[in-house]
Amino acid sequence: MSDSEVDGGIPLIEDEFSIVPDSKKRKRNDDPEEKTLSKAEQKRLKRKKQRKLKAKAIDNDQLDQELSVNHSFEHMDSQLLSDYINQRTRHYGKELSTVELEDKFIPARFIQDSSSFSKPRTLENLAEFLKSQNSKSMTPTPKTPSGAPHTLVITASGIRAADAFRSLRNDLPKQGVKNPSVAKLFAKHIKLAESIEHCSKYKMDFGVGTPDRISALLEQGALSTVNLKRIVVDVSYIDSKKRGILDMKELHEPLIKLLLRKEFKGEDNEVKSKLLLFF
Repeated sequence: MSDSEVDGGIPLIEDEFSIVPDSKKRKRNDDPEEKTLSKAEQKRLKRKKQRKLKAKAIDNDQLDQELSVNHSFEHMDSQLLSDYINQRTRHYGKELSTVELEDKFIPARFIQDSSSFSKPRTLENLAEFLKSQNSKSMTPTPKTPSGAPHTLVITASGIRAADAFRSLRNDLPKQGVKNPSVAKLFAKHIKLAESIEHCSKYKMDFGVGTPDRISALLEQGALSTVNLKRIVVDVSYIDSKKRGILDMKELHEPLIKLLLRKEFKGEDNEVKSKLLLFF
């Protein structure tokens, strides 16, 4: 997947998550075959429908095209985020077995609850958002090793990453972060070899990039997680077609693969508790 804008994709609001009350849907869509199912099969079908309804926490009124923001994520706690993200994983992985899907799920315990932050999730508020969630994690990293940020910010595209990079570089000092070291970890006008060289030479506090480029740097051993305290996913941003990073299979799958990498796991082989933060 390149860092350029992805064409196509899955719309955020789908027919299967219609906001029409379930009782009305049953009147219109009664399936006579359901009546012939066994009680166990009916229970499984009911649980499946309940999972879909539980994951539905977004409506069109929450999609602000003027700000390019999906406001729904501002109100989601860790459990709701986990449910929604895993629903998208389930949607894109229909060909996978239950066990294979479960290996791709993000448990709520991995996610830090950021619903107390009341301002819109725009780039103008990104630096303030980071400080509000944990000001101690803004402390500069040691000079060595190089290429070992305390914060990774993951965006949907190179263009968005470049905007986030400028935002952090300009706004972090306003939040009391002196001389922040912000690194570009995306492919827009930057070759992989150049990124590897930069990581090997310079310290960094914040790294801003895309799933594919960050994964490549981890695979090359150029990016270190020794100082890593949080991974921030730019999930609220939507493009002109009202799509975010979770709403296109070509972006969602590499994102989930990145978030579950072994580099982010502790001794128990699980992603560190509250490592993930969704902006």
